[in-house]
Amino acid sequence: MIEFLENLNPIVQALLATLVTYAFTVLGSSLVFFFKKVNRNLMDAMLGLAGGVMIAASFFSLIAPAVDKAESLGQIPWLVVSVGFFLGGVLLFVTDKISSKFLKSSDDKRNFMLMLSITMHNIPEGLVVGLAFGSLIYGDATLSSAFMLALGIGIQNFPEGSSISLPLRRSGMSRKKAFFMGQISGIVEPIAGVIGALLVLKIEGILPIALAFAAGAMIYVVVEEIIPESQTNKRKDLMAFFTLIGFIIMMVLDVGLG
Repeated sequence: MIEFLENLNPIVQALLATLVTYAFTVLGSSLVFFFKKVNRNLMDAMLGLAGGVMIAASFFSLIAPAVDKAESLGQIPWLVVSVGFFLGGVLLFVTDKISSKFLKSSDDKRNFMLMLSITMHNIPEGLVVGLAFGSLIYGDATLSSAFMLALGIGIQNFPEGSSISLPLRRSGMSRKKAFFMGQISGIVEPIAGVIGALLVLKIEGILPIALAFAAGAMIYVVVEEIIPESQTNKRKDLMAFFTLIGFIIMMVLDVGLG
C-alpha cells in the first residue's frame, strides 16, 4: 500500500490526502444523526492532540524544509521564511475579520457565518497539505510526514464539522440538511490541496516561502482557535498533555521515520 502511494503523482497524493481531511469533516457532521450533544472532554482532547501534531508539523515538515530549500536556491533563508510565515498568519487573520464583521445576533445569520468562517479557513488548510505533497518531488519532505500533517488537520476538522451541524440542528434544521451544511464546509480542502501541489510543482522557487506560508497559517489556527478551545475544558492540564502527545507523535514520525 505504501509503495503504491509513493509511486503516485504528488498531485494525486495531495488529492487523496485532502479527501481524507474532508472525510473527517463529514464524520464530524454525521454526529447530528446520533447525538444532540457530543462529549466535551473527547472533543477537547481531540483538539489538543491535533494542535500538538500541527505545531510539530509546522516546524519539522514545513519550516525546516523551507530553510534548507531557501539555502539551496541561493535565497536569504531567514527573510524568505519570515515573510512567508507572517503572510500565512495574515491570511487567516483577514479571513477571520471578514467573517466576524458580518456576524449578527440572529440564529440564522450566526449559523451561516459560522459555516462561512470555517469554510474560509479550510482553504489555507487544504493549501498546506497540497504544498507538503508537492514538495515531495524535490525531496524536501517525506510521505509519512506529509500524511501525518494531513491527519492532524483532519483530526481538527472532526469537531469543526460537528460545530456546524449540531447548532444548525438545534436551531430547527432537519438532520439531513444540517449534515449537508456541515460537511460542505470541508469540500474546499481537496480543491485547495490540488492547487497548492500544482503551484509548487510548476514553480520550484516559491517552495520556501510557500512552505513557510503554510506553517504560519497552521500556527495561527492552532494559537487562535485550537488550543484556546481545548483549554476551556475544566481539565485544562490534561488537555495540555494531549497537545504534548500530539507533538511527540508527529516528531517521532517525522524525525524517527523520515
